[in-house]
Amino acid sequence: MATSASPDTGTLTPASAAPDISVVVPLYNESESLPELEAWIARVMADNNFSYEILFIDDGSTDGSWDVIKRLSNTNPNVRGVSFRRNYGKSPALNTGFARVRGRVVITMDADLQDSPDEIPELYRMITEDGYDLVSGWKQKRYDPLSKTIPTKLFNATARRVSGIHNLHDFNCGLKAYRSTVVKHIEVYGDMHRYVPYLAKNAGFTRIGEKVVHHQARKYGTSKFGLDRFVNGYLDLATLWFTGKFGAKPMHFFGLLGSLMFLIGLIAVIAVGAIKLYNMYHGNHYILVTDSPYFYISLTTMILGTQLFLAGFVGELVVRNSPRRNEYEIRQEF
Repeated sequence: MATSASPDTGTLTPASAAPDISVVVPLYNESESLPELEAWIARVMADNNFSYEILFIDDGSTDGSWDVIKRLSNTNPNVRGVSFRRNYGKSPALNTGFARVRGRVVITMDADLQDSPDEIPELYRMITEDGYDLVSGWKQKRYDPLSKTIPTKLFNATARRVSGIHNLHDFNCGLKAYRSTVVKHIEVYGDMHRYVPYLAKNAGFTRIGEKVVHHQARKYGTSKFGLDRFVNGYLDLATLWFTGKFGAKPMHFFGLLGSLMFLIGLIAVIAVGAIKLYNMYHGNHYILVTDSPYFYISLTTMILGTQLFLAGFVGELVVRNSPRRNEYEIRQEF
């Protein structure tokens, strides 16, 4: 039977067997840090007698990272790799990795050496013994510049309130541990890697914990964090909240809002007409209904309300014809 690993890279595992741990590492232009990271992970696995696999997802690197990954796989059979033709982003990289992992516990970490592989044994224990579905790291003491830490604090405060996961302090921490069933039942798309705990919660995995982890200063390269990521993070959070709450029943949002706007506009039109009739009856000065700006404001409100109501119908038709409209997450079945 085929096996993987060598005496200094961890426990030998039959190729067909599920390893204890799968480590997914998305990366972009991190060629300098990869050998050190792979050796560090291998040392931790060997010290704890874990069977494992490391899956490097090269997100279209241009610095030779893929050549480094291929060299690492030649010396350590536990190393696997996927290379994108171009840069797609961290979420597609994670989703690709999740589709390919075989481990009973899945660990994700960044390739810049700011996440410590020494945290892996305790994360593994929290999943296997404490019964968590997902454990997210919390870099309580960070070595990032203020331009990154302050937006991160604001972002996490908003994410806690919107998601309802109040025990997490760092949603976007790259170091996380998952039960294997979690990564097989969530889809990480766009830039939703920031909200994997929220995605897991929406999929029915509610046992979500947190562990304080050690954060190290970046050793190689430069940070890829920018203001655009901060802004996009809020937009993605709004999208995730809306689709999670109204994605399956869009009429509950558009229909209600449209009905309220139409009703307000109708009442306003009636009020404009009633005021004119009242003034006519009592011989007061009056203006034509069509000369009143309130008439057009009311009419516009009614039209917008109708359009929103129709948008709800269209949304319901789209959901009704979706091939996944009757797919549900089933925990157990007899």
